[in-house]
Order: sequence, then structure tokens, then C-alpha cells
Amino acid sequence: MAFAPVSPFLCSTDGPLLLMVNGKVSGHLHVGLTPVHFTDVDLHAYIVGNDGRAYTAISDIPQPAAQALLPLTPIGGLFGWLFALEKPGSENGFSLAGAAFTHDMEVTFYPGEETVRITQTAEGLDPENYLSIKTNIQGQVPYVPANFTAHISPYKELYHYSDSTVTSTSSRDYSLTFGAINQTWSYRIHQNVTYQVCRHAPRRPSFPTTQQLNVDRVFALYNDEERVLRFAVTNQIGPVKEDSDPTPVNPCYDGSHMCDTTARCHPGTGVDYTCECASGYQGDGRNCVDENECATGFHRCGPNSVCINLPGSYRCECRSGYEFADDRHTCILITPPANPCEDGSHTCAPAGQARCVHHGGSTFSCACLPGYAGDGHQCTDVDECSENRCHPAATCYNTPGSFSCRCQPGYYGDGFQCIPDSTSSLTPCEQQQRHAQAQYAYPGARFHIPQCDEQGNFLPLQCHGSTGFCWCVDPDGHEVPGTQTPPGSTPPHCGPSPEPTQRPPTICERWRENLLEHYGGTPRDDQYVPQCDDLGHFIPLQCHGKSDFCWCVDKDGREVQGTRSQPGTTPACIPTVAPPMVRPTPRPDVTPPSVGTFLLYTQGQQIGYLPLNGTRLQKDAAKTLLSLHGSIIVGIDYDCRERMVYWTDVAGRTISRASLELGAEPETIVNSGLISPEGLAIDHIRRTMYWTDSVLDKIESALLDGSERKVLFYTDLVNPRAIAVDPIRGNLYWTDWNREAPKIETSSLDGENRRILINTDIGLPNGLTFDPFSKLLCWADAGNTTDGMQIDNLSSQ
Repeated sequence: MAFAPVSPFLCSTDGPLLLMVNGKVSGHLHVGLTPVHFTDVDLHAYIVGNDGRAYTAISDIPQPAAQALLPLTPIGGLFGWLFALEKPGSENGFSLAGAAFTHDMEVTFYPGEETVRITQTAEGLDPENYLSIKTNIQGQVPYVPANFTAHISPYKELYHYSDSTVTSTSSRDYSLTFGAINQTWSYRIHQNVTYQVCRHAPRRPSFPTTQQLNVDRVFALYNDEERVLRFAVTNQIGPVKEDSDPTPVNPCYDGSHMCDTTARCHPGTGVDYTCECASGYQGDGRNCVDENECATGFHRCGPNSVCINLPGSYRCECRSGYEFADDRHTCILITPPANPCEDGSHTCAPAGQARCVHHGGSTFSCACLPGYAGDGHQCTDVDECSENRCHPAATCYNTPGSFSCRCQPGYYGDGFQCIPDSTSSLTPCEQQQRHAQAQYAYPGARFHIPQCDEQGNFLPLQCHGSTGFCWCVDPDGHEVPGTQTPPGSTPPHCGPSPEPTQRPPTICERWRENLLEHYGGTPRDDQYVPQCDDLGHFIPLQCHGKSDFCWCVDKDGREVQGTRSQPGTTPACIPTVAPPMVRPTPRPDVTPPSVGTFLLYTQGQQIGYLPLNGTRLQKDAAKTLLSLHGSIIVGIDYDCRERMVYWTDVAGRTISRASLELGAEPETIVNSGLISPEGLAIDHIRRTMYWTDSVLDKIESALLDGSERKVLFYTDLVNPRAIAVDPIRGNLYWTDWNREAPKIETSSLDGENRRILINTDIGLPNGLTFDPFSKLLCWADAGNTTDGMQIDNLSSQ
């Protein structure tokens, strides 16, 4: 906030010495037969009042209009009349009309009789005390060829004055020149200025009804490179006189004095005069320098404000956290606006029924929560039982804001699906499982649901779906003492020793599996399928289907340039996997990217980054961020708060992280209880990470340092792959690459409210990401498509 106790232009008792004008120019012109439109281009004018000079600049008028407007010096001539040097007994336009008036001009060109109308409206002084002008130009003007310059000779104009109106009519010659070409043209101009007389102003003595404006110098110039049209005029206004009048003129009246531009010229006897620096300047009048009021203490800025020196003036600004009081001098502490949603002054229904949404200041809105209906100020419970949402063989129980369904005696299920009970053929595990599922339908119920194998027997390992505790049971389902493990720890080993765990698939094997799935299990003879050896490495020689088109590849499966052969010729390929050698593992140091926006990606044992230019990828600028020897990196995510990158390694069966600082080393944060960790998602707000394990068929969470580990889901999962998190709305999303029934699921971040988002028109969902700004969930199909869903309305795109 700021105020100017002294205006930024200099004034004397005879009128302003320096003045700035800001404005906008719009127009609809025909230049010859060519129509030209322009809207709100900038106009700036600068006036030196003590010698009557006025400079005008208009920017960005399109061609050919800018060139054709060169002869129309009256556009800038208005400021010459407004601030002309006043001879004794005379007044310029500003002294008469002030800063609010309308100037209308009609200009007719000869010999073509093209006519253009110009309206200039003065709208007073803006907040910076600059005169504000709007200019509108309509009509037709003659065409002026490029590179021609316009010349206007000095001229005189008579202005006729009556109550609130000034008029003038004159003719003017101008010449257009280019090299040896010199053409003379003319136009006739009618001007009319209207303004509002202040009836409270003191009455003037006898004011002349006619005054003469003498324009001594006129310049018009257009710079094609800068696209700026400029006018300059020097003006005096006084009584009507003949050219032969021998009376000498005082230098203060014709601008020939030697006073500084920031000084006032005082006329004396004859041609004598004196110079006086304007307020805010000091010197002898012929040379004036700015007086720094802030340094000398001659200012009116109050406490908690800052004084800023300006040429001939100063300005006060309040310090951060303060604003001006009504007196525009005192700075007072800014009081933050009250938030009705926080201080309880809102009129919304109770918090359990509605939510209050703050819109800034004292404005807010109310909305009923799900399960309630109303305008947000009054909310009533919705009786979901009246909507028949439960199964016909179930009983509905309405609760405030919710409801529950319970199968009737003789049936079992979750209340939405009820099946006739036939417990006589069920095993004890199946009976306990069915009973627990029925009890789970009650709100707030957290019963353990036993897990049974295909024969109906108790699985040796049992885990609680809500708490994450795991334990071993005997064949009767009783807990084996001493086997219970807390959430986040490795589950106990129950039953016989497991078979050795199969190694995770390599890049070649995963690529081969994806393509075979895409080809429907049986590729055609002309379709490429990667060839892998027994250890999962790429075979150095790769061929296209059953054809004889072959080529060599490196260890990452990339084609070696220049090795592709024609039928009948097989290239000689060098083995890409050398015999094992004992050598030191290179230290994996981070090579961080420079400043900018980047896309992080994984490829084999490397993490790379790809610079982004808007939405375009700069593929040739891709570089390696981190190289991890012997790893197969699958999942990756980024913590924007700590500038840390996190990743999963299916070869090392770990989850690690590294800072994006030069020379930073990786840190392993989870190294147990993993077999094939794949998808990874970071919640930077709650400082939590989530991951999937496609062999254990689990979804787990932990804090970003690996502590407080918890199993979220371990049932109804076949091949969980990608995972994404929405930290703002508190939702988790993941894909299940179940070839029999692929799907994308969601839940809250604590594992509650699990449900299927989509399980139709989907192939093998692999990649997954969520855009919190557009609320768009996008996924990549392992075939060749990408798809998306708007989470608000669940519409697939």
C-alpha cells in the first residue's frame, strides 16, 4: 500500500511544469480500401510545461494504419493545446477544462475527401496522478507508402471559447517525401472541446472569446522496428496578433528562456526573467537537482512505513503486514479476515451432518455430507432402507448418515448378496468364515475372517485384515502360542518349510510375457517375440518371428546398429553376458539433474531423467541419474518435500531411496518380507509409502523411513502391479493384472472402503498414475492403449 503526499508531476502557481499522460487507443480504419482494426494499444505523453513542449508515443498500431496516421499530428496536438505556454491574459486548455473533457475532431483529406473522426476523452487523474486519456479513431485515411516521411510546417490556430465549449476550424498542408519524391497534400480539421464548468470556481475577469495557438515546431515519425508512432509539438497560446506585430516577447512566454525543465520562469520587464526551482528541487533555477525528502526528514510518513524518494516528490509505503488507515498516512496492523468455518460463526448444520467450505473473507457455503439431504444449513438423514438397497433376503438397518444390511436367518452373505445357508456340508473353517462375514456387515465391526484353503481347511497362516497381526493355527483353527507377529513385521513361518522361492523374472522374460499376452498367447509368424536364455538374458541373436530377418542386441535388448541382415545371411553376434568375474561393485553415486522440470524413469538397473519442455520430451537430452549394478528397478516415485527418489528392486527384493544431491548414495529402507516388490507410491503429506508385491499378492504401507510397516490387503489379489496415491483426498488406487478378471481397485489410505473402480473393457492394466489437479486417474494397458477415468463422475476417457 502507498500514497503520494506530493503529486508526481511538478506544479507552480501558473500550472504544471512536468506531466505524464497514459492512455489507450482503439480504431477501425480503412487505409485506402484496406480495413484495419486495433484495440487498446498504449499511448504515453510527456509534457515539459515551462517551454510548451509535448511528446506523444503510440505503440503497436498495425500497418498500414500506423504509416497512414503520420499526418494526423492533431492526435498529439491536443496535449500541445492543453499545456501550451500561456502569454499574459491567456489560458491553456488544462487551466480552462482541467482533467475531464471530451475532444472531438473531424478531419477531411484533399483531394480524395477521405474523412476520419477522432474522439479523445480525458477521464481525470489515475492513482499515480497521471492524466488518463482514451482515444477512438473511426473512418478513412489516404494510404501513405512505406518509407515515406511526413513534414508539417509551423502553423497558427484560432480557438473560440464559450460556456463549457471550445471550437476551432483550420486547414493544414503537409508533404510526403521519399528520396527525390515530394508530394504535397492537405486536410481541413474541425475541433470541438466540451467540459463541465465548476460552478463553485471563482469568477474569472473578462476572458477573451478567441485565443491564438502558435505551434512553432511539429514532428511526426514512425519507427518500423519499434512499431512506435511519435508526435512532438512546441506551443504557445495568447491573444490574436498579426505576424507583423513588432512587440518583443518575453522568453518565459515563447519558451526561449534558459531555465531548467524542473524550474518556473518568472517574466520581468521587457525580455528580463528569473528562474526558480520547483518544489522538491533545489538549485539556482537554471540547474535544479532533486531534493531527497526521505534523507532530509522532510516527509510525512508515519510509524511502520517506508519513505521512497521520487523525482521532485516522495511516496510512503506500509511495511509488510501493515496497511493504511482511513487517513492514508498511518500504517496499522493488517487484521486477517475471520474464517467462519474455523471460528464456528457459520450457519451450517452440525459437523456430523454437513461440511463448511470457506471461500475467502467472511464468505462460506454449506453442503450436506453423504447420507444426508438438505441445503447444508438444514440436513436430514436419508433413509437408505426405503430405497431397497439390501438383498430381498436381508434386513436393512438405517443409521444416521448410513445404513447396514444383514442376511436373515437361513441365509449367509454381506447383506447385499444373501445365499441360502447349507452349513451341514461346510467344514468348521468355512462355517466360521461365513459367520464372520455376516457379522462384518454391522457398522464398526472388525471381526477376523478365517482364511480357508480349497479343501475348506484352515490355512496354517492367519492374518487380521484390519490390524495387520498374523499368527499360526493348528488344523482346528486354534492359535499356536508364541507365533503372533505385530503389523509390519515378517509373518511367522507356519507348516512345512516352503519350497525355494523362484527368482523374479528378468526384463527379457517380462517383455516376452507381456507380448505373448498381447498376441493372445499364440503370435503369428510375422510377430516379434524376444528370445531369452535359461537365465533370462537376451540371446545375442534376435529374429523377427519365423522369418530370416535377424539382428544383434546388447545385454539390455537394444538393437546393435548396422547388424540387421537380409534373408539368407545371419549376423555374427558377440555374447552379451560375459562369464562371471570377481570385481568390485562400482559405487552408485547420484548425478542430479540441473535446474528445470524432468521426468524420472527406470530402465533395467538404471534410473534416468528426461528434461521436459512444456509437454514435449527432449529425448536426446536423457541422462542417467543413478546406476545400480545387478538391480531390476520396477517401481519409482518422488518425494517433493525432501527431494528424494524412491524405488523397488525385484532382483534385490528391497525398497530403497536416494537424495537428489550430488554424490548422494542409495539407502535401503525395506529389505525383508519382500519377494517381488513392484508398484510404489509416495504420500508426501502423511510421509507414507505404499507398495505392491506381485508374488506375495499383498499391498503394504510404511513410513518413509521403513518403520511402522502394515499389511493393508492380502486377499482377493492375483497379480497386483501398479499403485498410485491421492494425498489430498486420501485415496489409494492399484491395478490387479489378473488375466482371468483384470481390474482397478481403490480404498481409503487406511485400507477401509475397498471397492472395484473398473473391471470391464480393460486388458492388462500395468502402469497407473493420478493427476490431483484434474482428478484424472490414468493407466497403461500392457497391450498398446492408455485410458483414463474422471474420479468425480467415474467416466472413462
